[in-house]
Amino acid sequence: MRVWVDLTNTAHIYVLRPLVERLEQAGHHVEITARPLSQTVQALEDWGHPHTVVGRHGGAGRAGKARAAAERVAALVRFVRGRRFHCALAHGSTDLPVVCRLFGIPNTTMFDYEWATTQLGLNCRLASRTLVPDAIPVERLERLGARGRKLVRYPGLKEEYYLHDFRPDRGVLGELGLDASSLLCIVRTSPAYALYLGGKESALLPRVLRRLADDDRTQTVVLARTPEQSDAIDALRLPRTVVPRKTVDARSLIALGDVVVSAGGTMNREAAVLGTPVWSVFDGRMGAVDELLVREGRLRTLASPDDLELAKKQGGDGRPLRRRDPADLLSMALPWIVCRRRPELVGTVAE
Repeated sequence: MRVWVDLTNTAHIYVLRPLVERLEQAGHHVEITARPLSQTVQALEDWGHPHTVVGRHGGAGRAGKARAAAERVAALVRFVRGRRFHCALAHGSTDLPVVCRLFGIPNTTMFDYEWATTQLGLNCRLASRTLVPDAIPVERLERLGARGRKLVRYPGLKEEYYLHDFRPDRGVLGELGLDASSLLCIVRTSPAYALYLGGKESALLPRVLRRLADDDRTQTVVLARTPEQSDAIDALRLPRTVVPRKTVDARSLIALGDVVVSAGGTMNREAAVLGTPVWSVFDGRMGAVDELLVREGRLRTLASPDDLELAKKQGGDGRPLRRRDPADLLSMALPWIVCRRRPELVGTVAE
């Protein structure tokens, strides 16, 4: 069978890669399209999977996003025409459900943050199937148009699936010139281009970076999302602070790190799954998955840099605290697929 996968953000590569690999191992043909945002294209090139870059990012404003989305939908229509895809999959792509509806292609949209309502209201109503973690209450999803047989909820976190066989690579420390004996702090900037943040940067992050730089025990790696963010952090001239200008093995950094401070969602959850203390400085409304992690004590919110607890992490080997089989996620994501090597991955088309 021919499967189309659309990737519109860097994190989506890591979420969907295990599913793509299992599809291809089972003999299916997968074609990938990608939007050039953040380090998405570079991460795909590092993976080495063939892909087609389509579209551009429209910035944080509604008008710019709307123009870029219209252009990309038109370009994807040209890409899909004649390819005869049997089904499609995306995590958070607004464009794939629109194009699939035009061509009658069964498709699944995945997400794990429910408050990007403008985007998700369209996705959920146009997609054939909506796949989300069971931490998100049904009533929040019904308001988006995900209800009945169209809605499928999976147990646990998506990170427990795609990190199932993860082992940290200590080589990343040498690559960045880091001292393994120092206290390693990982900082992730905000997705200021996201519509639900309205172009806002986290006002707390510069203060956090200064707090870390003032502590002689620390080394800090800042994982910026855009060249502009990297330039702004470099301009602070903070000691023992590294701002990589290319894609790095962020998951290994998180696993080997002692403290994570993140304004994003995926990195918070990766740290929680890998057992690294993590503080959120996300400026948007907290989603149900993060609410769950806060209740469980695996994620803390940071109101002041002074609240950060800076200490070497004790215990753990950097592997996930809980692992789940990506094949289970695949069976829920694409019920239209018949995997010859895994006959149990057979489902019925959702309404």
